[in-house]
Amino acid sequence: MKKLLAEFVGTLWLVFGGCGSAVLAAAFPELGIGFVGVSLAFGLTVLTMAYAIGHISGCHLNPAVSIGLWTAGRFSGRDLLPYIVAQVTGAIAGASLLYAIVSGQPGFELGGFAANGYGEHSPGGYEMSSALIIEVLLTFFFLLIILGSTDQRAPKGMAGLAIGLGLTLIHLISIPVTNTSVNPARSTSQALFVGDWATEQLWLFWVAPIIGALLAGLFYKFVGQEKS
Repeated sequence: MKKLLAEFVGTLWLVFGGCGSAVLAAAFPELGIGFVGVSLAFGLTVLTMAYAIGHISGCHLNPAVSIGLWTAGRFSGRDLLPYIVAQVTGAIAGASLLYAIVSGQPGFELGGFAANGYGEHSPGGYEMSSALIIEVLLTFFFLLIILGSTDQRAPKGMAGLAIGLGLTLIHLISIPVTNTSVNPARSTSQALFVGDWATEQLWLFWVAPIIGALLAGLFYKFVGQEKS
């Protein structure tokens, strides 16, 4: 239960901090955070939680991460579904708090609410095929970073930094394409509030990250295996 509570709170922080930076600060050009600021915000949420709860739950904060770690043999299948439930509910809680804040602004309009999308709902107008490729590819590399930096042979104490900076880089690459998911929980929380097109396109932001995570888990299980 302590692990699940840590995952709930950690994922809440990821959504509130990352999506909050996009919905609150990036909505005002004079603040000047732009894509770079939002990318840093997402990376910082993971970096801070890695050191806050990493020793409690492993700080997955993402169903794709849990699935990738399970595929690589680094996480128990018994805990997989409870972790995913905790992550999704934590993400929804984070989005709910964010909505409660932004809806207090005079003349409030929900807009995209930092939801993920493709086609006309992609920031750069990228089609579904582009969204599918980039989400699979970047989730693959995200899991590779996680699996490698948390390997017992890796330098100690540096995993949080590598993972946080990795997520920052991923956002710098893909915000123009999909608003960056690589995390089905984060995508679900925003889509539930936007509804309509966001829930219709949500399938891609579950399928693509899970495929990328499965491939990364299998890849690292092969290349990262120590010689007997």
